[in-house]
Amino acid sequence: MSGNEDSRAVVVDRLLVSIKEISGLPECRNVCKRMYANLVRRVKLLSPLFEEIKDSDCELLSDEHIRSFESLGTALDSAKSLLKLMNQGSKLYRALQRNEMAEKFQQINDRIEAAISVLQYEKLDISEEVREQIDLVHAQFKRANARTELADLQLDLDLAVVQKEKDPDPEILNRLSEKLHLKTMNDLKKESTELHELVISSGGEPGDSIEMMSSLLKRLKNCVLNENPEVDPREGEKISVKHRSPVIPDDFRCPISLELMKDPVIVSTGQTYERSCIQKWLDAGNKTCPKTQQTLLHTALTPNYALKSLIALWCENNGVELPKKQGSCKTKKSGSALSDCDRVAINALLDRLANGDMEQQRAAAGELRLLAKRNADNRVCIAEAGAIPLLVELLSSSDPRTQEHAVTALLNLSINESNKGTIVNAGAIPDIVDVLKNGSMEARENAAATLFSLSVLDENKISIGAAGAIPALISLLCEGTPRGKKDAATAIFNLSIYQGNKARAVKAGIVAPLMTFLIDAGGGMVDEALAILAILASHPEGRTAIGQAEPIPILVEVIRTGSPRNRENAAAVLWSLCMGDPLQLKLARDHGAEEALRELSESGTDRAKRKAGSILELLQRMEVDDNSPKS
Repeated sequence: MSGNEDSRAVVVDRLLVSIKEISGLPECRNVCKRMYANLVRRVKLLSPLFEEIKDSDCELLSDEHIRSFESLGTALDSAKSLLKLMNQGSKLYRALQRNEMAEKFQQINDRIEAAISVLQYEKLDISEEVREQIDLVHAQFKRANARTELADLQLDLDLAVVQKEKDPDPEILNRLSEKLHLKTMNDLKKESTELHELVISSGGEPGDSIEMMSSLLKRLKNCVLNENPEVDPREGEKISVKHRSPVIPDDFRCPISLELMKDPVIVSTGQTYERSCIQKWLDAGNKTCPKTQQTLLHTALTPNYALKSLIALWCENNGVELPKKQGSCKTKKSGSALSDCDRVAINALLDRLANGDMEQQRAAAGELRLLAKRNADNRVCIAEAGAIPLLVELLSSSDPRTQEHAVTALLNLSINESNKGTIVNAGAIPDIVDVLKNGSMEARENAAATLFSLSVLDENKISIGAAGAIPALISLLCEGTPRGKKDAATAIFNLSIYQGNKARAVKAGIVAPLMTFLIDAGGGMVDEALAILAILASHPEGRTAIGQAEPIPILVEVIRTGSPRNRENAAAVLWSLCMGDPLQLKLARDHGAEEALRELSESGTDRAKRKAGSILELLQRMEVDDNSPKS
């Protein structure tokens, strides 16, 4: 073998090794499962091409072929790294970062598709069978849409509910447990460890979502225990705990005392200390951070609830007695959970909101936005301090950034149930709708999310619809960013639970964009469109508008090939259309619905089976009537 042929064979061998390694990766067990499996399956189908090339004379490969092989090899290396990453880390974090994950998978799909498109495999000495398979794989990579593969409206709704409700329905927690593959105590223990690693790798500040993830993990653990009361919470840990004392992670120790922290707080430099230790340091007249020696900009101590939650989980999982709660920081006057320093800081921000110039208002609204996002106690205390009416006033600010901060701060505050009423009572809904109509794109998206949050309370669904929110939401649904479209769809879905809003949505022209999403499946909005159509179809005006859009062929195709949830919703829409409308029923029959419905009645979800069975009965009656002798 010549040196040139040898180097060409090495390139082919490397490709085969990469394909083999990707094909042998373990099954993904998180919300990226479908996207992960599709990429692995498509890459695996490339193997026969390079097997045949390897068995032929590699010397015949042109320099152009080798360059294209090397480009494909680079793309496959990136794919392998991404796929390995998907099997690591926190499953909860993956769920919250689904859009970012979809973007990464889409980039990999696009890179591989681009590499295949320049392979010129039609010029290679390969069999017709392999050539046809590569044509098929190339077409699959062209059609691949990671956003569509990852879309899950039910998961979005369930996550939104558990973030906003104090005691969510156990059925929702069960669904999340299944969807996130956190079904056993070992799964939950591993997830707890991954959350801890996330905090460490992020330098102690992984983002404001860590508190929510920690809280959800506790709820899922309680859910698993309730479902399996015979399970020992520390199953699998007893032996190791019995024979050794667990090593306290360094990040859980106070830098001053080196003891496990009971009440961790953050100083202005971002470092975390045990409250009692850093308070003694400050009381002694010190003005610097003990760890970094930087001068402290202020002496306010902010509770580190994220780390406190992780310490509690670590103690529980390692059989260590939970740290006893410190004396409350409540002041005699307020009864609030904030310290005097915290209250002074928030009052100073509110003063800037009320009396500052435009720049000061913008900065203060931005700080309140971040504080309200950080944890539940902040949301309570900011509202108690009187921030909500001031933020509502800023919704009408002529400064787009201030308006954006104000609506997002209200969104974060609305996570607290009692704050929802305060926001509505402050007259916020018309102003939020105005931001939804006229604000910047980010402000519009967050206004939509705020309306969804407020609409969790049934009485607010009516007032939000009456304020003209639905046409504005439909506009965002049509012209927003991918995230904005999903925010709008979620809000429309929730508002349409109220019958009056169904009529409003239909009159505002909701059906046309929803049908566009169904036709253009690559837009990643099929799940949302079907979920909204299913709820609108229960209204007479909704049924009429949907029927006029001639949806039968698309619905039958979804029932035949869609995801379980989409097949269920498509069957629900079809059922609503066919009940009492022989013309729609005949159209369904003419488009081959019967075969698809029979398959759905055997393999669909419980609701899908019921809907399929009902439509099949209607079709059978129609057939009997058609065959009956006419007098």
